[in-house]
Amino acid sequence: MKKVIVFGSINMDLAVTVPYLPSKGETLTGNNFNLSGGGKGANQAIALSRLGVNTELVGRVGNDEFGKQLKETLTDNEVNHDHVIIDDNHPTGVAIITVEASGDNQIIVVSGANGAVNEQDLANLESLLPSASYLLLQLEIPLWIITEAIALAKKYNVKVILDPAPALRLGEDIYKELEIITPNLIEASQLLGYEVDNSETAQKAGDWFLDRGVKTVIITMGEKGVYCATKEQKYWVSTPSVTVVDTVGAGDAFNAGLTTALIEGHPLPIAIQWGVINGSLSVTKSGSQSAFAHRHEFDQALGQYELNLEIL
Repeated sequence: MKKVIVFGSINMDLAVTVPYLPSKGETLTGNNFNLSGGGKGANQAIALSRLGVNTELVGRVGNDEFGKQLKETLTDNEVNHDHVIIDDNHPTGVAIITVEASGDNQIIVVSGANGAVNEQDLANLESLLPSASYLLLQLEIPLWIITEAIALAKKYNVKVILDPAPALRLGEDIYKELEIITPNLIEASQLLGYEVDNSETAQKAGDWFLDRGVKTVIITMGEKGVYCATKEQKYWVSTPSVTVVDTVGAGDAFNAGLTTALIEGHPLPIAIQWGVINGSLSVTKSGSQSAFAHRHEFDQALGQYELNLEIL
């Protein structure tokens, strides 16, 4: 089985739980504070590795205690991080996360070393691409790097999956090279400029991405389900009813489940269901990386959850 490369951010998450998300100027007393590994790149790499995928992470951390701890976490989760650079000039990126009782959250990211990713990281990526099947990208490293990474993937015939988070305006040259794009409903709304929150608007959004050359559009919409569109077919996949504890990292878990199924040779509808199940498992626990399912947990859930697929 070929490897999956994840090129993206590596952060330390500083998370606090609160009764509700504060309004402007309001001071709240938090219930709990947690320090844990994060960053969408590292999250996706760890979620993939826990599902048994040969995973390589490319990125950088600062030469500080957070960076040391994050590298140790990658080792513990069997993610190859030989090409994660230790940056002497920038601190490790951090994310400040506020999670309310319902599981909803607000996140502030300080890029640190993630914002300093440059040509050296691209060279590391290129050295790995000949042995890769998929390249997973997000938008927490500089956009020009994303554009160059996509061009390199095309050079080596590696399929690109882009999680457009945080949502940034993308050029037409990016969309046309994507195998799959996986925005959630908020990111889709921000990219298109109108609210994507139901079947009609999701289909309109899907057509917009397809018209720009994306081969497969997958819009995750929480408890409403997942909308998928290709030139040949459009359908909805339901989500299971679970007790939501924390939604941080759910999108990363979804992308990991999706990619795992694809690299194991499953068709797209099954891959989306794997993504839904893996994402659903992650929201039942607090934290991001600590909540990602191991393969035996995923396989058990695979036999328990029944998801509906509606062809449109």
